[in-house]
Amino acid sequence: IEQLGWMLFLKIFSDKDKELELLDDNYTSPIPDLFHWVKEKGNWAGDDEGMTGDELLEFVDRQLFPALRNIDVSSGNRRALIVREVFEGNNNYMKSGTNLRKVLNKLNEIDFNVAKDRHAFGELYEGILKELQSAGKSGEFYTPRAVTDFMAQMIKPVIGEKMADFACGTGGFIISWLKALRSEEHTS
Repeated sequence: IEQLGWMLFLKIFSDKDKELELLDDNYTSPIPDLFHWVKEKGNWAGDDEGMTGDELLEFVDRQLFPALRNIDVSSGNRRALIVREVFEGNNNYMKSGTNLRKVLNKLNEIDFNVAKDRHAFGELYEGILKELQSAGKSGEFYTPRAVTDFMAQMIKPVIGEKMADFACGTGGFIISWLKALRSEEHTS
């Protein structure tokens, strides 16, 4: 999960950057072009036929991680601060650049700007957590969807009420809350 975490972060960040660039002509990503998932100058991850093997491992370990750990945060850019924080606490443990390429190529199939893809990924991630017997020891906890659905049904949320899921991982409680609201909306 930890190894997949930094890759997912960069993929999601890149997809969000694409959206922000379309919505705001003045938006500039805090990540230098060379280190973007997909950019004209740096397409290290987004090109399925791109770098692989030792070349990819060396790029990730010697260029990507050091650059993102030391990203310029002097402007106070919150997105830059998030990138720096994520990479300060992470390492690349993959020793096969070929396997790393395979994982990157699978992630390239997901567009996190498409709701259907986001939901499918959320369900996949919950399934992974559910299958990991040591998940709780790694700081990941999974509440079965049946439990979150039951809790939402018992609470009977109403439009206009506020809710919070302070330990929001996969958004299970929020999704159950929204499903309960939707079913209430259709029965009214």
